[in-house]
Amino acid sequence: MKNDRFFTQTRCDRCGRSLAGGRTMSMFNEETICMDCADKERERPDYKAACDAEIAAVRAGNRNFKGIGL
Repeated sequence: MKNDRFFTQTRCDRCGRSLAGGRTMSMFNEETICMDCADKERERPDYKAACDAEIAAVRAGNRNFKGIGL
């Protein structure tokens, strides 16, 4: 199960760096990413659209939203 891997993996799915400094799920897909990659995501012009899509999915009952893709 992907969520189980979130807590045990040691490397960022996107850049391969250590997750020792923190981790989060990507707003665009199901990757577990480091905080540097998360900062880069927030700079994307479509970041708000990705957040809005996730909120809408959760409100509709979809707790396994796959994201809008990169």
